[in-house]
Amino acid sequence: MRFVKKMDLFVLRKFLLIFFAAFFVTLFVFMMEFTWQYVDKLIGKGLTLDVMAEFFWHMAVTTVPMSLPLSVLLASLISFGNMGEKLELLAMKAAGISLVRIMAPAGVFAIGLACISFVFQNKWAPEAQLKMRALLYSMQQTSPALEIPEGVFYNGVPGFNLFVERKDVVTGKLYGLMVYKTDQGFDKAQIVVADSGRMVMTEDKLHLVLDIWDGEQFENLNASQAGRMGVRDQPSDRETFGYKRFIIDFDSNFDRMDEDLLRGMATTKNLTQLQQTIDSVNAELDSLGREFYGDLMKRMPTTAHTIGKKNVEKGATDSLRTRAGKVGIPQVLKSSPEGEKLEGRLLTALHLARTDVASAKAELEWRGSTTKDEERFVRTHRREWHRKFTYSFACIFFFFIGAPLGAIIRKGGLGMPAVISVIIFLLYYIIDNSSAKMARNGSWNMIYGMWISSAVLAPTGAWLTYKANNDSVVFNIDAYVALLKRFFGFRSARHLMPKEVIIDEPDYTRLCAEVGSLSADMKRYADSQRLYLAPSYIRMFFRSAPDDTVAGLAGRMEAIVEELSNSRDYRELHLLNRLPQMYAKSHTSPFHRHSLNVACGILLPVGLLLWLRAWRFRLRLLADLRQCSKVLSELLGRMSEKVESPADKEELDMTITTTE
Repeated sequence: MRFVKKMDLFVLRKFLLIFFAAFFVTLFVFMMEFTWQYVDKLIGKGLTLDVMAEFFWHMAVTTVPMSLPLSVLLASLISFGNMGEKLELLAMKAAGISLVRIMAPAGVFAIGLACISFVFQNKWAPEAQLKMRALLYSMQQTSPALEIPEGVFYNGVPGFNLFVERKDVVTGKLYGLMVYKTDQGFDKAQIVVADSGRMVMTEDKLHLVLDIWDGEQFENLNASQAGRMGVRDQPSDRETFGYKRFIIDFDSNFDRMDEDLLRGMATTKNLTQLQQTIDSVNAELDSLGREFYGDLMKRMPTTAHTIGKKNVEKGATDSLRTRAGKVGIPQVLKSSPEGEKLEGRLLTALHLARTDVASAKAELEWRGSTTKDEERFVRTHRREWHRKFTYSFACIFFFFIGAPLGAIIRKGGLGMPAVISVIIFLLYYIIDNSSAKMARNGSWNMIYGMWISSAVLAPTGAWLTYKANNDSVVFNIDAYVALLKRFFGFRSARHLMPKEVIIDEPDYTRLCAEVGSLSADMKRYADSQRLYLAPSYIRMFFRSAPDDTVAGLAGRMEAIVEELSNSRDYRELHLLNRLPQMYAKSHTSPFHRHSLNVACGILLPVGLLLWLRAWRFRLRLLADLRQCSKVLSELLGRMSEKVESPADKEELDMTITTTE
């Protein structure tokens, strides 16, 4: 027997085709999202294609770990949704194959993909992250490409503000040129106005050459008075020229940053390097803590304590202590000769002690602030250590969310599966980012903060897999709507219409007796139960007992309605449509199990809500019983006209009299 079945190859082929397509789509989306964060800093730098290609390559490598979980989720939803929509899953289940067995080949691939993702994050992603960050920083520091607009001042050249009225794209000449030159400082600013000019880059791309023709240059000679209010007759220099050249320092070359400067970042390290950094920084923090503690202990014998110990005499202290226990320390210091001598010394010692404590506190706060950065550095490394595992594990539980969801929804294509995938991934992304930020700030435990998103979604995947494998109806909208209607008491009216073909005619003689008996029983129950009163909270939750009488009355009424629906009389059907659909057990305890009722009764907010709901249903039941009795009485009078036997009519008259 072959280990790999044809069914496995069939499922795997469908899954892999959609997975690779989804992977490249999600990778492109994440790359575009990352690019838009820095597009304002990268645009207009005149970067070559090889530099941009290298940057996007490293960006793609760094976004692969995040793209894989979403690709697995989207591929599993679409592939199993397609198989469910085309009834392929139904055919496999009809052959006796469970859904878990159908999911097995794709599940094995998802587990293998999680292992590959972990190796990728630990081996290749850190190096790509290092090169991408170095490239990004180098690109941000590169001078922008020279593109002088028309009609506005351009400050892209250091030390120069240029205004061009018009420029010729073919010849590169600039017309109506105004230059505000501040390369020697604002106090020595020069203004140049020229008819035309041209700006070109040198071959080494280190300088700009600005040639201008037919212009004037203005310069303020008294730099100390430049720009002051109320100063007149400032000496200035005016020069008229036919041609002038300016050589401007402008390095437009692309200089790569040294990558070793960024190797301290947590995202550029593998697991071993992260653990080594965490251990070394923790050891350094421990040594600093012991050093701080030793310094604090050395400061404990304060100056004030020493002064008090040397100057306070033992005899005077004993006498003062004895008297102070009777009248208090302030009175003793005022009344005793020894107290007058000691008061000044004690105040001096107290002042010195306060000064020493404030100094020690300030020093400890300063030292504590230095360790906060180190602790944040450690938490950042620990977060990256955990993230390599969480992203890998996400590939597994996302598959066990997407595959059963696709089998339950049975919708393929890129419509609903794409929407559901984005919603689930956004939920995961929000929980993961928020909890990771709390863990990095030290507000949460690191393990709790980094794994809470997995702890929320992994049980969800297991539950969905269990439900889908048992063919449970999880996303039946009608079932949830019916549940909500039942909880809030919404109900629909009856719509009985005359039938074109009737096989079994109603037995009016028997039905009259049953209708009369049912009407009398409903009146008796409504009068005896006092449904207009609020239910007892203790009896409802702590002494719960079933009430099957209403269920019996509702069942008898539905049986009568079912048989009379074969009537040919429009008026009888109209009376039947006026009969309400009764809720038989909503007016009693909310649950069948006594323990659940007790728990709801103890939880007062929940119990109070259910108690108010039961009271509402008691009042509704009372109105329903009265409505049913009224309608049944009218129906009994209508049905009595169709009884032909004199004996039956006499018996029916007695029944009507008893009912009334």
